[in-house]
Amino acid sequence: MKVVIQIIATIVALLVVAITGVIVMVLSDEDAEATEISDGGRGLRGVPAEFRPWIFKAVNECREPELTPALMAAQLNQESGFRTDRDAVSDAGAEGPAQFMPGTWATWGRDADGNGVADPYDIGDAVTAQGRMMCSLLKQAKTANYGSDYQALALAGYNAGWGAVQRFHGVPPKSWAHGQTYDYVHSILAALPRFQGSGMVEISGSGAGADATRRAATRIGTPYAWGGGGPGGPSTGFCDGTNGYLNGSCAASTTVGFDCSSLVQYAYWPDLHLPRTAAAQYGATSDRAVSRQDLQVGDLLFWSNNGGSGSIYHVAIYAGDGNVIHAPRTGKTVEVVSLSSAMPDSDYYGATRP
Repeated sequence: MKVVIQIIATIVALLVVAITGVIVMVLSDEDAEATEISDGGRGLRGVPAEFRPWIFKAVNECREPELTPALMAAQLNQESGFRTDRDAVSDAGAEGPAQFMPGTWATWGRDADGNGVADPYDIGDAVTAQGRMMCSLLKQAKTANYGSDYQALALAGYNAGWGAVQRFHGVPPKSWAHGQTYDYVHSILAALPRFQGSGMVEISGSGAGADATRRAATRIGTPYAWGGGGPGGPSTGFCDGTNGYLNGSCAASTTVGFDCSSLVQYAYWPDLHLPRTAAAQYGATSDRAVSRQDLQVGDLLFWSNNGGSGSIYHVAIYAGDGNVIHAPRTGKTVEVVSLSSAMPDSDYYGATRP
């Protein structure tokens, strides 16, 4: 767990837009790896797009407030520089982006991405295992009476084993093991500001619509995967002969993300169990139609190929002030755009209020 590689991320085309109780950052999707997204206030930036959903998933599953997205990201950067290739192996034999030793992986590794194997080189498997281990170490730190810097204690345990923390009743000193653990802990904590966002997505108000919009906004920057995603979050999708392809290859099957309707389903779950497809979501909410002039935050907007409900092909969530949050198409990411530019305006079919 010693590989240190600096990744310099350039934030491009950022525009802060104030909208009717919703403050969002509109992102350029030209450079997914250099954009900033937020998880609803804690913030994250400078992280490759493919790592973001798994970092958020690991943090949400832990529920220890000290395990923040920025801490996970800084640790991954310290461990491997976000490397996923099979050469990401330390001199000691630690493997993958989170640099797990085989014995430690046997304890914490799981098949998080559902591809049938628990692999320390798979991003989802590695990051969620990192989260589980850090979560456990944070809990140990809180009961050990070695001080209140729980993040430092957990990081030391991750690097050197909890036995070393117990031996020194805290982070091992710089004089121990050539300062490896001491430097590891201090480097990660010093790097936190680099990965902390500015709390860009801030949604006020209450109610199902505002809550769903807030939840969807946490996924800004997540890749589009046709057929991917669901109530539990992003996942790989599939190709059906027409959809999911990029430059002639099936991108959906290797992309962890959402499509338009799974993002909506995720946003409203578990308070409202909307069906999976855009057309079915329209059918489930069409008895509460809303005119374009009366849209409210959280309303669903639909587009159709031929003006009929049976040909609805896209759904988005209204974010206020003429903007929507949606997952547009293969090769793009979840984004905030104007309603008029989200899809061809001539295809706009109508809106409903879930």
